[in-house]
Amino acid sequence: MSEFLTVEENLRAAMRFFGEATGSGEVRALERTVAMYSGLEYGVFNISLLTRATTVADGGLRAALEEAQEYFHRYTRRWSFWLCEDLVDAASRRKMRQTCSEFGLRPISYPPGMIAPKLLPPARALPGIECRPVSDAHMRQSFAEITSSCFEIPPGIAQAVYGPESAWQGLYKGFVGLVGGRPVAIAAMVQAAGALGIYSLATVTGERRKGYGEALLRAAAEASRPASSAEPYILQSTEAGHALYKRMGFRDVTKFTVYLTR
Repeated sequence: MSEFLTVEENLRAAMRFFGEATGSGEVRALERTVAMYSGLEYGVFNISLLTRATTVADGGLRAALEEAQEYFHRYTRRWSFWLCEDLVDAASRRKMRQTCSEFGLRPISYPPGMIAPKLLPPARALPGIECRPVSDAHMRQSFAEITSSCFEIPPGIAQAVYGPESAWQGLYKGFVGLVGGRPVAIAAMVQAAGALGIYSLATVTGERRKGYGEALLRAAAEASRPASSAEPYILQSTEAGHALYKRMGFRDVTKFTVYLTR
C-alpha cells in the first residue's frame, strides 16, 4: 500500500469515532465518500472523506461533494470535508478550492499527513508523566475538558462527544497525561490500516513547551503498540507541532485540506 493511503485509511478509521460517539449519529458509506454524522449541530464533527481516487473523467470532486452534501442536508447544514490531495487528479486539485466554495465550504487548515517507521529517541530529557487510559468517568471528563480548552470546542459539544462511556468502545483509544495527579495533556491512538495513528495530542495552556505532550505521545504509543510490531506511526500535523514530529522521525507523505461550511 502507498504510504499516503496508509495515512488516509487510518484517518478514515479514526473519524468513525465522531459518528459513533454520541449515540445519536451514524457512519454512512456512500458511493464515493463516507459520512460521519455526530448527531450534533457542529460542523467540525460532521465529517466526510473520499473513499477512493477520483478524476474529472469519472465525475470528479464535484460528484463526491454532491453526494456528501445531499446526505448531510437531511440532518444539518453544518459539515466538513477532509480532502487527501493525492486522491484527486491534477485537474481537480487545481480547482478544488473553487469547487468546494460552490458547495459552501471554506478551507480552515492544511495538515500534512506524516509517517514514521519508528520513533527516534528524544532530543532532550523528557519530564515524568503518568499515562492513564480513558477508562472511567473522571478520565472521560478530563479528556473532554482539555479538548474543549485546547481546540476551542464548546464545552457542551466536547462533553457530548467524549463524555459517554460507549464512545470509547471502538478503535479510538484515549489517554490522559497527569502530573502530580493533575491532567495536563491528552492523546488518542487508533490502530488501523497497518499503522498506529496519533490524534488529539494537546497540552493545557500554562504547561506547554515543557515536554509533556511528547512524553505522553511516547507513553501512549508504547501502551498501544507491541514492542515487536513493525507497523509505522502516522499522524496529521498542526503547524505548531510539525518541527517536533520531524525530530521524532516523521516525514510528510501527503497533504490534507480541511473544509468547513461557512
